[in-house]
Amino acid sequence: MARVLVVEDDTDVRDLIAQWLREDGHEVLAVESGVLALAAVERDGLPHAVVLDVAMPGMDGVDLLHRLRELDERLPAIFLSVLWSGADVERMRAARAVYVGKPSSGERLRAAVRELLADGNAEGLV
Repeated sequence: MARVLVVEDDTDVRDLIAQWLREDGHEVLAVESGVLALAAVERDGLPHAVVLDVAMPGMDGVDLLHRLRELDERLPAIFLSVLWSGADVERMRAARAVYVGKPSSGERLRAAVRELLADGNAEGLV
């Protein structure tokens, strides 16, 4: 399956997302910040897809995706967020990523990742 980078600052949520994706057979690298995500990419190379929290201390998920897309503008991405204001949704949409609301079920997230990997560049609301 695919190598997926999960970036989520909440340990319990990060572990749960990683578990769900591993159940689908993906190789998962899960980190707690944008800085650690960039270090992981430098060390291990780009993943096949990323699952990003939006609201994180320091570098948020949208800014992180912009940095990752400097390396590959087609990198498939999913945002996980509790943020649903018009401005927040527009920022996520402008970043060309799928966005999934928190809390999310494992099946919903796994389906979004499967679709994203099949399409390679899916966008929209799940």
